Amino acid sequence: MKRYFFIGIGVILALSMALVAYGTWLNVSDEKQIARRMDERALSLSGARAEKRALRPKAEMDAVRLYSENMADAVALIDGRIIEWYVTKNSAVRQGDVLLRLENDQIDLKIQQATANVRRTEASLAQASSAFHRQERLMAKEATSKEKYEAAAAQYAAAQEALAEAEAQREQFVVQEARQRVVSPVDGNVLLIYQRVGSYVQGGTPLALVGDFDRLLFSVTLEDKHTRHLSVGATLTVTFPEQAMRKAYDTEYAAGNQGSAENIVATVKEITPPLTEPAGMRRVLYEIDNRARVLEPLTYNNVSVRAGRPYDCLAVPMTAMTDAAKNEVFAVDGEGIIHRRDVETGADDGEYIEIISGLSEGDIVVVQGFEGLADGAKANVSIEGGER
Repeated sequence: MKRYFFIGIGVILALSMALVAYGTWLNVSDEKQIARRMDERALSLSGARAEKRALRPKAEMDAVRLYSENMADAVALIDGRIIEWYVTKNSAVRQGDVLLRLENDQIDLKIQQATANVRRTEASLAQASSAFHRQERLMAKEATSKEKYEAAAAQYAAAQEALAEAEAQREQFVVQEARQRVVSPVDGNVLLIYQRVGSYVQGGTPLALVGDFDRLLFSVTLEDKHTRHLSVGATLTVTFPEQAMRKAYDTEYAAGNQGSAENIVATVKEITPPLTEPAGMRRVLYEIDNRARVLEPLTYNNVSVRAGRPYDCLAVPMTAMTDAAKNEVFAVDGEGIIHRRDVETGADDGEYIEIISGLSEGDIVVVQGFEGLADGAKANVSIEGGER
């Protein structure tokens, strides 16, 4: 009986060990299968090829300040009361045109006094001249003393100086009289009139703003990579949103808001430093032909600038950029393996971005589904126009 008992115990132990071994084998097998399946799993992603494209770069700017090089205040140069305006707001004027007339009662009186003083000094000069020339003739005949001759000569010189001083003083008052007529400092249009008829103003008081808006300027500072396709004289389109258009000077002649986004043509006037010199940043000065008088010298918000002519370059969709600096993408190799890749980018048009280095034509980049991506992941990339 004991023998059968021990045989039964041995069978039970053997079966138990077999079950344990089988369970262990199943666990290991399942783990290997899971790992193999994970390795064989391919992500489904959207991608695009790096291709040559005709790119018209576009830049978005929070604010652009337009200004005129030909804009100035007409200023009173003397004290006086405004008697008459010869222009109204929006009048076209040329530099030197009379805008208004001031009146200073003291100036006419001072001119009369100065004129009388000139006449007195002219009479004194005539007497001194006669006395000097008489002494000069007598001196030639040795009929007078040297002291009398020198005294007459001194009086004559003093009389000449007195007349010159009196004439200069009168000329100053004449100039002040002319300054009662205030003239335009520049060519353009009268934009604002600050003072009314009857107002008394002091010298140095601005009376009217005159400006020429036919040409407006603005400048932006750009990285070198955004300026390398620019040139002086190149044209571009500047877009002003509808809500940004407003009139600061209430100008009747201006076209004003056209009711939609305004597209204005601008020209590159200057690039500093010039493209022939190495530089990391450059200042680009643009000039706008504003003869239609749509714009005024103001700060406009949310303005976009787009190049007038496209240029060919290697480009990928903007959505391929994985970082704010726009220098990293996920590229897919021929085996469908994901690789994080550094790239150097240039300008963009809001949809596609120029690739300067880091990718070759035909390379595939991921454009959607970056979350969780890492080097070495496998992917099935769906490309517009066909499956990879």
